[in-house]
Amino acid sequence: MQHFASDNYVPVHPEVMAAVVAANDGPDVPYGDDAVTQRLQVRTREIFGSKAVAFPVLIGTGANVISLMAAAPRWGGVVLSDVAHANTDENGAPERVGGLKLLACPSVHGRITADALLAWAGDRGNPHRAQPAVLSLTQSTELGTVYGIDELRSLAGAAHDLGMLVHVDGSRLANAAASLGTGLRELTTDVGVDILSMGAAKNGGMLGEAVIVLDGGVDAGLAESIPFLRKQTMQLASKSRFVSAQLLALLGEPGDSGAPGGPEDPTASSTVVSPDGAPLWLRNARHANDMAARLRRAIDHTLPGEVVRVTHPTEANVVFATLPRRTADVVREQVRFYDWGAGETPDRVEARWMCAWDTTQEDVDRFVELIAGVIG
Repeated sequence: MQHFASDNYVPVHPEVMAAVVAANDGPDVPYGDDAVTQRLQVRTREIFGSKAVAFPVLIGTGANVISLMAAAPRWGGVVLSDVAHANTDENGAPERVGGLKLLACPSVHGRITADALLAWAGDRGNPHRAQPAVLSLTQSTELGTVYGIDELRSLAGAAHDLGMLVHVDGSRLANAAASLGTGLRELTTDVGVDILSMGAAKNGGMLGEAVIVLDGGVDAGLAESIPFLRKQTMQLASKSRFVSAQLLALLGEPGDSGAPGGPEDPTASSTVVSPDGAPLWLRNARHANDMAARLRRAIDHTLPGEVVRVTHPTEANVVFATLPRRTADVVREQVRFYDWGAGETPDRVEARWMCAWDTTQEDVDRFVELIAGVIG
């Protein structure tokens, strides 16, 4: 099935599947005390910092809820973008399960600024208002844009000045790092992020993500509460080694790059070395981004701009565009994708076209040819 619907559609990457099979070699201790998860802890410290701790979980929503519950008191609020996944696509889980008030900020192409955060500063100390306790950023954003290093440092600094902690929803963190040409630590620990929801499923994993408490979060005591929150929210897998194996396949085994606590080398090798020596997380994300860039170029150069209008910058692995609703419906009969929102007029719709690690150049070219044929 050809599609541009979601990077959740894609199959498990063969290297990830091989790692799961390898973890199935005999019995091991459950609930994260296994040898595979212990190797993941070593690798986590190598990449993210000498104090970092990983907690494998089952799904991204669970990772976000656990992270926010750990970082905020019961009276706390979470400042985030109006289009953040936690705000729009988690069925109220942070509120219903976590008991947290979400404080949404208007965004531009999915990004918020330090000024938007500071707009909530006046609520601090007011017992009639939820207390802004956590800043939650999505990287890359739901609209396919990426926060730069300076933007992240400014936002984290503003949050810390207010006594808040900083969370990153990193379901597509790999795509952001590939876009910016950085390592994972440079987008998290080094800019002041305290706790991270680390994605895997969208980048070649089977199922499972991780909550990673970074150095600042460890100092703030976040790691002590997560074992209890993970169990309470039904995110603790008994056979955690099969989640940890996937994360290790993406991140690489201990010793593959960098010194413990040092910045990751984004060109360092993974368990299975590619021709350019990059780890699997980077190879997969870089390819997905490249396919989205190819799709964007083809749209710009092939399709009439008055008919198909790109609506957001293409910085990661997704393209957003408006087009006639009838055109979208006809094209979708052959290639699946989702409508994202309303178009400029009732007869137009905004579509989301998502690329992934298994998207091919031929997929992109055929898709654009199909759209052009329907328009023609």
